[in-house]
Amino acid sequence: MIRLGVIGTNWITDRFIAAALSTGKYQLTAVYSRQLDTAERFAAKYQVRHCYDSLEEMARADELDAIYIASPNSLHASQAKLFMLQGKHVIGEKPLASNYTEVEELIELAQQKQLILFEAMKTVYTPNFAIVKRALDKLGRLRKVHFTYCQYSSRYQKYLDGDNPNTFNPEFSNGSLMDIGIYPLSCAISLFGEPNSMTAQGVLLDSGVDAHGTLVLHYRDFDVTISHSKVSDGVIPSEIQGEQGTLLIDFISECRGVRLYRRDEPVVDLTVDQDENTMRYEADMFADLIITSNTAYGGLHRTRVVSAIITQAREIIGVRYPADQH
Repeated sequence: MIRLGVIGTNWITDRFIAAALSTGKYQLTAVYSRQLDTAERFAAKYQVRHCYDSLEEMARADELDAIYIASPNSLHASQAKLFMLQGKHVIGEKPLASNYTEVEELIELAQQKQLILFEAMKTVYTPNFAIVKRALDKLGRLRKVHFTYCQYSSRYQKYLDGDNPNTFNPEFSNGSLMDIGIYPLSCAISLFGEPNSMTAQGVLLDSGVDAHGTLVLHYRDFDVTISHSKVSDGVIPSEIQGEQGTLLIDFISECRGVRLYRRDEPVVDLTVDQDENTMRYEADMFADLIITSNTAYGGLHRTRVVSAIITQAREIIGVRYPADQH
C-alpha cells in the first residue's frame, strides 16, 4: 500500500482520495492545511491521525511515500520541490507548475532523485481516451481537429461583483488557458505529438488573466483549433476529421462519449463504460509507476510540451504571472 498525503482540503481533494482508495493501492496517512483545525476536521472523515500546518514538517515525515498537491497553481512547483527533496513521489494537479522553467526544474529534480513526478491530467488516462487513440487509423489522413472546453466558472460572478477570487487572480497563476484550455491541449499533444508551430489569441480581464481564448496548433497536413473559456458554457462535442471519417468526442475533459462517422456507413458508438470518478485512472497509473519504479514513463514529455506551449501562448496574449519573474 502506498502511503498517501494530501495538500488541500477542498472538493477536488475529496474526489481524488475517493479515486485513490478505490484502486486498493493507497492508504491515506497525512493531511495538510494552513490551519491545523481545518486539516483535523478533514482528516477525521478518513480516520487519519497525522495532520500538519507545516509543509516542511510534513515533507520530513516518515508516514508517507507520496503527496497529492491540490493547492493554487502558483504553489505547485515549490511544494513539489520540497517533497521531492525529502524523497517523496509527487502527483500534482494540473498544471504541474506555473511555467516551462519550473516544469523543467521539477523534471530534472525527479530524475536526480529517481522519483515519480506525475501531472494529474486525468483525461489522457481514461478508457474512452484510449478508444480515441485506437480509432484514429479509421479516419484516413487527418485534416481538421476542433477541440472545445468552455465552462462558466462558479466564481466569475464574485469577480464581476468586485471580489478577487483566486481563479481570476494572476498571483495564483490562473486563467482560462491554465485551468481549462490545458485539458484539450494535453489531449492534442497526447494524440498528435508536438506541433510544428502555434498561434494564440486571448481576451483578458482587468485582473490580467485570460477569460477565454483560442489556440491553433499547426501540423504538416492538419491543424488543431482549441477553444477554451471560463466565462461561457460550451455544449458542442469536439471532433477529429480525416479524409475517411470523423470522430466526435463528448465533454473532452472526461471523454464521456466517442462516436465514429464514416462516409456511407452507419454511425458507430465506440463509447465504453468508465468509472463515474474519472480521477481513478490517473490514481491507478501513478500507483503503478511507483510500484514498478518506472521513472522513464512518457507522461512527462507531454507535460513538458504542454507547458512550453502555454508559456509561449501567455507571452503572445499578454498574461504575466509573478512566478514568471523568479
